[in-house]
Amino acid sequence: MMSSIDLESISEATSGAIGSLVSTTLLYPLDTCKTRYQAEVGAHGRRKYRNLSDVLWEAISNRQVLSLYQGLGTKNLQSFIAQFVYFYGYSYFKRLYLKKSGAIKIGTKANLLLAAAAGACTAIVTQPLDTAASRMQTTSFGKSKGLWKTLTEGTWSDAFDGLGISLLLTSNPAIQYTVFDQLKQRHLGEKLDKRDKGSSPEALSAFSAFLVGAISKSVATFLTYPAIRCKVMIQAADPDDDDDGGASKPRPKSQKTLPAVFLAIWKSEGISGFFKGLQAQILKTVLSSALLLMIKEKITKTTWVLILAIRKYLLLTRGRLKSA
Repeated sequence: MMSSIDLESISEATSGAIGSLVSTTLLYPLDTCKTRYQAEVGAHGRRKYRNLSDVLWEAISNRQVLSLYQGLGTKNLQSFIAQFVYFYGYSYFKRLYLKKSGAIKIGTKANLLLAAAAGACTAIVTQPLDTAASRMQTTSFGKSKGLWKTLTEGTWSDAFDGLGISLLLTSNPAIQYTVFDQLKQRHLGEKLDKRDKGSSPEALSAFSAFLVGAISKSVATFLTYPAIRCKVMIQAADPDDDDDGGASKPRPKSQKTLPAVFLAIWKSEGISGFFKGLQAQILKTVLSSALLLMIKEKITKTTWVLILAIRKYLLLTRGRLKSA
């Protein structure tokens, strides 16, 4: 029999995953433009994209607008699994911590650690899909391969490119959701304290969830952006793919490490290069996270009711089978 803790964790995970699916789909063209812009480094003094809009105009001029959606299926799969694992882990760890510690509320330090633990689990589970999605987005417009071919054209270790940085970037959602939870608690105030055990979770209004989500994600993105750009460059498709008719010429492994990418950015673009695309990243991630959290907050109660209904149905069915 599922405990009420498990039910609430599943409710949080399901609503978060659905919110992620919707926000990812709506903002995917912006995400593709952002990723291609971030992945480019000004090698040999040449730069294909001077602004984020250059990526969009390239797709339009080549009549490849639909290619802005290349890798959408993989990204949605990665996003859905990632958010389900993250929200389930984060919700479960919080309730386990409160149960074991006997505390009424979770402090900021504990919240950060719990969020980081959930993020680490998520990164390990979804890293191959994350890498594949980045490669699809940075492949020439109209030349993206399928998920399986993208994953198998290198070694399985290649599928985990950027895992080290992904684990480092668990601080991003940790910061984001800690800030979100703290702001949410302040906004809801006594409603959370007076909530009856087993009742549906308290939720923010759509506007409040959007605003609080935007603020929390902006803070997290600014603090972790240099690592975000390095990760995109490590995971990006080999630039030679654009010029050889699709025949892959993988870069040496030494050129896909954090020190090598860090040095390449420093030599070609200087310190400002570590923040190239920051505005696009903030725009995309803030909109995505704000939409995700807004949708999650609005459907949490519905999801909770549905899960309780399913549980009741299963219990009734089990009772009938036993009495038969």
